[in-house]
Amino acid sequence: MAKRLLESKGQEYEEINLSQHPERTDEMIERSGGKMSVPEIFISGKLIGGFDDLAALETAGKLDPLLA
Repeated sequence: MAKRLLESKGQEYEEINLSQHPERTDEMIERSGGKMSVPEIFISGKLIGGFDDLAALETAGKLDPLLA
């Protein structure tokens, strides 16, 4: 759902699939502050959280400014 929301906004994104790139697991856990759930969404290097957090930003009208 996160990918669909970003695509609907014309945004490109990098997906890091840890099943395909398990060597990046430690890096991603560190970047997310120890969170183990997926997805963890980053915008301009800043951790946004998961899809619910992304959707909440959209609902509040705060996502577009972050994507600009």
